[in-house]
Amino acid sequence: MSAAQEMSTAIVPVVGNVIGVPGRWLTNVEIANAGAVDLDVALELPAVPAASPLFFTLTPGQVQRFPDIVSEAFGLPSAVSPLRITTNSRRGAAVRAFAYPMDEPEAPMQPLDVYDADVWFPMRVLDGLAFSDAYRTNIGLVNLGTAPAEFVVALQRIPGRTIAVTYLRVEPDSIRHDAIQALFPLITAGTGFSVVVETNARDTYVYASVIESATSAGKFITPRIGAR
Repeated sequence: MSAAQEMSTAIVPVVGNVIGVPGRWLTNVEIANAGAVDLDVALELPAVPAASPLFFTLTPGQVQRFPDIVSEAFGLPSAVSPLRITTNSRRGAAVRAFAYPMDEPEAPMQPLDVYDADVWFPMRVLDGLAFSDAYRTNIGLVNLGTAPAEFVVALQRIPGRTIAVTYLRVEPDSIRHDAIQALFPLITAGTGFSVVVETNARDTYVYASVIESATSAGKFITPRIGAR
C-alpha cells in the first residue's frame, strides 16, 4: 500500500486463541469488501511483535472469513492482541468479530466491537459487570499509542461511589486482559458492578466481557462516556 493512497483503519480491541473457562477461546473474524473495486487489506497483531502482517486483496463482494484469526492468519498457536485492519480505501472494509469457546459448540458467539474512528475519551465506564459462581468478568485495557499509558481503574457498586481503585500502566502496542478479581482482590460476589477507567492517553481502548459459567454465553460490554 502506497503512503500516498487514501487508507482506513479498523480496530478490534481484542482477538485471541487462549486457554480459559471452560476451555480454549477463539476469535472468528469476517472481512468483506462492499465496494465496487478491489480492496487491499493488511492485518496486524500490534501486541505480538513476532507476528508478521498478513496482506491480501478482496474483490468486490468478496468475504474473507477466519474462524480462528490467530492461527489461520498469523500461524500462532496462542496469542491475545488487538487486531488492526488497514485498507487502501477511505471507505474501508466491513469487519465483524466474535469470540467463542472452541469446546462448547452450542454456546452463542460473543460479538466484539469494531472501531473505525477515534473513540478516546478521558473517562469511560463499563456497566453491568458481575462476579460470582454464576458469572465472571474480564476487563481489557489496550494501548495502541507510541508512549506508555497510565490508567486509573475504579470499582463501583453504586454509580458515583468508588469502593476500590487500582493504577495500571500499559506499554505501547500492548494489552492487559485481567479477571475483575485480579484487579480488585477484595471484591465480594455480586452483580451490577461498574468499572470507571480514566486515562489521558489517546489511542486507547477499554472493554469488558461477562461470561455465564453454566452456558459459556458471553456479553461484550461497550464502554460509555463518563463524567465526574
